[in-house]
Amino acid sequence: MLNLGLFMMPLHPANKDVGVSYEEDRKLVLLADKLNFTEAWMGEHYSSTAEPVTSPLIFNASLIKETKNIKFGTGVISLPQQHPAVVAGQVSLLDHLSKGRVILGVGAGGLVSDWELFGNMDGRSRAITMIESMEAILKFWDESENYHYKGEFLDISLKKNIIHELGIGKFVKPFQKPYPEIAISLKNPNSMTAKLAGEKGWIPISGNFVDAKDIATHWPTYQQAANKVGKQPTYQKWRVGRSVLITSSNSEAEEILGDPKGVFSHYFLYLNTVSKLASGTLSKDINLKKDLPEAMKKANDLIIIGNKKTVTEKLVSFIERVGPFGTLLLTGHDIGNSKKLWENSFSEMATYIQPVLNKYISQKYIN
Repeated sequence: MLNLGLFMMPLHPANKDVGVSYEEDRKLVLLADKLNFTEAWMGEHYSSTAEPVTSPLIFNASLIKETKNIKFGTGVISLPQQHPAVVAGQVSLLDHLSKGRVILGVGAGGLVSDWELFGNMDGRSRAITMIESMEAILKFWDESENYHYKGEFLDISLKKNIIHELGIGKFVKPFQKPYPEIAISLKNPNSMTAKLAGEKGWIPISGNFVDAKDIATHWPTYQQAANKVGKQPTYQKWRVGRSVLITSSNSEAEEILGDPKGVFSHYFLYLNTVSKLASGTLSKDINLKKDLPEAMKKANDLIIIGNKKTVTEKLVSFIERVGPFGTLLLTGHDIGNSKKLWENSFSEMATYIQPVLNKYISQKYIN
């Protein structure tokens, strides 16, 4: 069965009132829960007013009492930016408060200004620290008598100040046993991260901004790595992100995609700029207007948009290209003045298109 989920960076205009942005994002999660989406993922960024959620854990905690069944994913916690004990403790708390509705998404961090802020500019150290941090977190959640983790970049101990009878020196374990599922995002073709996830049994999440031809390599890479260590995962474990908008007509869709000031143009202009900053290829003489055509082309290539029939056909074609997966994560974009359009799109996905896609997957890949 193909489930629906929601994934938000989130990305908003840089000068937008963050209170308004937070409330719009919260309402999208409430709508997703009402429509029986299974998951809602929220990102983490510290040094961008365009990506204003600094803690997905705090954001998700604000929604526990207002939602019924939806699981809360962190998409992602950037582990090199946090002490593993802080992450372990806060995730355990949220897991208890939500009675087990937590998925721990982790990563090395994707925002270059955050790298600079936290002194994590070296890519190798970020990658290794992420792995070591996850190992350290799992060890916090183990029932060990005392604590010591040592890696290349981390050295954490708690051996002396322990009084078992009073709970001193002991760690709060998660509500879920042995711990919440762990997830990691994938981007590059034949991704080394996909191999790592397969070996560890972590949930793989293919990004919405990744081309279908690259996404098509993610599950085979993951599955092969998993099989080598004796794991037999099914494609239900795989999450794939996509930006989808159902419009009243295809002409309306063309207008939205063709708007240089529109939500999708801004989205990819921002992502392209962040990517160029990270790679060091961004010119010192920044000219966003000059970069706009490239962003609009990417939006045209990657956004699934149109009337119900067109979107359904595009999603079927997408699944044919990348293979079946368990959860389609719909991107939560800035809704701006198009609240009704976006709400209708999410509703149509759940009531009309999801059943069609499930029937297609069942007939082609299961029977």
